[in-house]
Amino acid sequence: MINKKSRAESREIRHTRVRNKISGTAERPRLAVYRSNTGIYAQVIDDTKGNTLASASTLDKEVKTKASNIEAAKEVGTLIAKRATKAGIKTVVFDRGGYIYHGKIKALAEAAREAGLEF
Repeated sequence: MINKKSRAESREIRHTRVRNKISGTAERPRLAVYRSNTGIYAQVIDDTKGNTLASASTLDKEVKTKASNIEAAKEVGTLIAKRATKAGIKTVVFDRGGYIYHGKIKALAEAAREAGLEF
């Protein structure tokens, strides 16, 4: 009998494969994205020190849309870009977290680019 892996396990494998190739530095930290059924989360991480430099999610007070949809992803993208530029970060490496670059992930990335982040 062949056991098919779940979508979550497949995503974890893809994320591990991507993380072996990219990592964030102090000059160019990693913008990591996580998407759940209830929210969207983004962090700017310096992997050399293991520090989170900036973070934003749908749980923040500044985000009006509290769901996990494209509008909320756009708001989180602009918020993470504002917080990263306030911390002095202009360029990042985008880590899509094993998700397909489509829908919410794409909306978050494009909103972050429009708000001033370069990747």
